[in-house]
Amino acid sequence: MTKLSNKSIWITGASSGIGEQLVYQLAARGNRLIISARRKEILETVRANCPPKAQSNVFILPLDLSDVPALDSAARAALQIGQGIDVLFNNGGISQRSLVSETDFEVDRRLMEVNYFSAVKLSKLVLPNMIDRGGGHIVVTSSLVGKFGTPFRSAYSASKHALHGFFEALRAEVFDKGIGVTLFCGGYIKTNISFNAVTGDGSKHNQMDENQAKGKRAETAARAMIRAVEADKREVYFGGREVMGVYIKRFFPGLFAGIVKKMKISQTK
Repeated sequence: MTKLSNKSIWITGASSGIGEQLVYQLAARGNRLIISARRKEILETVRANCPPKAQSNVFILPLDLSDVPALDSAARAALQIGQGIDVLFNNGGISQRSLVSETDFEVDRRLMEVNYFSAVKLSKLVLPNMIDRGGGHIVVTSSLVGKFGTPFRSAYSASKHALHGFFEALRAEVFDKGIGVTLFCGGYIKTNISFNAVTGDGSKHNQMDENQAKGKRAETAARAMIRAVEADKREVYFGGREVMGVYIKRFFPGLFAGIVKKMKISQTK
């Protein structure tokens, strides 16, 4: 079991939602944090909201996950700031709300760049350091739709499915080097993910999904994620009744296919 205290931890997507709550909870545990997102001013607010004694151990590293070539320099900076990385939280990402037939291919590509390729590249960049240090942990914020697809989330679901394939393979390769890999599959969590989701032409959705608004609190999700890492869980399903979808698809795939066809999922609900 890995206790998440007095560690060097890098968190992407740290400006809101689960990532922001991870910052607060992990800062209070005495960790050295590198927090990343696109907007420096929001990260500064997040740092200011940490316990006063912890703020000097929270370091801001602005990062645009869609700029994959820039990730090399960001990783070098994070490794230097953190004096190595013990835990990487690949938490940043974007969602989507559009029909396949109405989604520009560039939107599909963008979601793969942000949700999949950035996590792959950052993990590859910190992995040698973890191996040299004799251990570490890589955490990936996936989704329940990384286990099954639903309407209006085709590119988002595809990017999350891809994460599972890559990081399951990575886990099998590095377990004997003391490196853990945890995939956190969230359901409806009350964050701005649907508000910030992109539509078929790449524009912002700008609406809060009804189910998202009624979802679990981001603070609770962050706490569950930390517990999962400390228990070295391989995969965690978090949410309400929607979690049952994973098991229905696994054991009753025909029934699940019928349920998905009848789901009243729209671009606004």
